This record gives sequence, C-alpha cells and structure tokens, in this order.
Amino acid sequence: MTTTDSSTCIFATSTRDHPVHLWDAVSGQLRCTYRAYDAMDEITAAYSIAFNNSGTKLFCGYNKTLRIFDTSRPGREFSQYSTLTKTKDGQTGIISCLAFNPSSEDLFAAGSYNKTTALYSEHNAELLFVLHGQEGGVTQVLFSKDGNYLYTGGRKDPNILCWDVRNTAAIVYKLPRVTSDTNQRIAFDIEPCGRHLGTGGQDGYVHIYDLQTGDWANSFQAAADTVNAFSFHPTLPVGVTSSGHRRFSTDYDDEGISKETSCIGKNAQENCASVWLFPCTWQSSIDPSSTVETTELENLQGESLGTWEENV
Repeated sequence: MTTTDSSTCIFATSTRDHPVHLWDAVSGQLRCTYRAYDAMDEITAAYSIAFNNSGTKLFCGYNKTLRIFDTSRPGREFSQYSTLTKTKDGQTGIISCLAFNPSSEDLFAAGSYNKTTALYSEHNAELLFVLHGQEGGVTQVLFSKDGNYLYTGGRKDPNILCWDVRNTAAIVYKLPRVTSDTNQRIAFDIEPCGRHLGTGGQDGYVHIYDLQTGDWANSFQAAADTVNAFSFHPTLPVGVTSSGHRRFSTDYDDEGISKETSCIGKNAQENCASVWLFPCTWQSSIDPSSTVETTELENLQGESLGTWEENV
C-alpha cells in the first residue's frame, strides 16, 4: 500500500456466507468481490486470505483447499489446489492463516486448525513440507523480516514456536504467553527492523521478546483484560493493542429456568483499541547505524496515546 498510488490503497475481508470483498482503504467503498463456489455451485467463504508480495494474487484458505484469485480479474475465476497429496498425505483441516516470505517470491506458509503449519511454493501451490508441534489449531503464521525464520501461534497454545525454514528438523525456541483459557486468536507482530516480537495474552500485558536469543526482553500492561492483538507501526515507534473478552451471564427465574443470556465484559472500558508510543526509534539488527537516535526496546515503557472503545 502506497498513499500516493490510490490503486494500492485497498484491503480484503472475508466473512461467513459471503465472498471475499475488496475495499477502498480511503473512501471505505466496496471495489469488487472474489467469489468461490463449492461442488453444489454455492458461494463458500474463505477462512483466511492474504495477498502475495507483489499484490497480483489473492490467496484464500478453505477446508483442505487453497483457491487463488488474480486481483485484476474479480469474479468467480480462480485456481484451486488441494493441500493433500495423491497419497492423502499433506496438510489436513481448515486453512486458518496465511503468510508470505518477504525475501522470497516463491514461498508462503499456511496454518491449519489441525495443528499443523505447511510451506508451499507460490508458483503452483506445491507442498514442500509440514511442521508439527503446535498444541492447538494454528491461528497465525509470520515470517521474520529476513525470511529465514517462521513464527507460529495456536489457539489455547501457551507458546509461539520459532522455526528455521532452512532446517525444519526441530523447533528453534519457544516464546511463552498466557493463552490457555481463551478461544480468541492472540495476534503477535515483529517490529520493522526485525529484532523484537510483541504479543498479548490473557494477563493483560504485551510481552516483548528478543528474536536473536529467544529471551524475554520486557513487558508493559496494556489492559486489565485479555490483550488479543498487538501490532507495530511499520515506520514509527508506535504500537496498537486491542483488548476485551466475551463472557456470558444467564438470568434464572424462581424455578431455576433460564430467562435471558447476555454478553458482558469483565470491564467494559477494556473492550477497546489503544495506541502506544515507545520512547525509542527502530534500530536495525543488521545495520545499527541506520538510525541517528537509538534506544533499546528493552527499556520501553508504553505511554498510551488514547483508546477507541466499543462495548461488546
């Protein structure tokens, strides 16, 4: 996305029982749709979507299937590939998340609710190998900035796993987080220079890890409830968190019969998005001289710039 080129100011969404929608990020208007159909000629919704690095293709994940759309040709034309091999090996389950290697034009990762992560060739969606080790269904896959490592997180899984894509024999290290009692996806992100990873959790903290060693570096409290997503700004020392957790309360009459079920929040003020300013500048682990003023991220203390609140 480049603000000077309006044709690139777009984002895609997928929702239940609907095709993939492509939206204008400036005006909010719908630009076009990409429609996948099943064997009964009914629209089937994608569980995960991702653009390739060039933005010319839109990859969509389905149950044991990948469908690939040409972004310049909206409609119902797509290429379809099974994630299973002819011998029924490969990656089973729903393809829940996708990510493309930033340093390779021919490699992408796909996570599955069947607790596996697989690497594929972008050219023909050929399965290269499958990674096992996640305790829950995989909800996020993310490559390091240099493309040599892959980080995967799962539902109700207490660890983010680090894999070396050049040698997938074993897990490199694990980054712990508190996620065992929630079905939410807990999203994590890597800062622009690629040295640190930040993740939320049920403890309300954002934990920062040094990716060179896999050690915990620092943390700050972002909410009094579950922090279900954290993301770094691509150029500025700013991050954003989203927080909140759906809980249900049921009222009963005098005879013990359920009257009403309502969704409540532990703290309504915590159902929000917050923007945080870090007192540092991004310092490249490859070229430390790339910034004039540098402060190690380990010394951060998050200062909230404000929140946008919406009760669940």
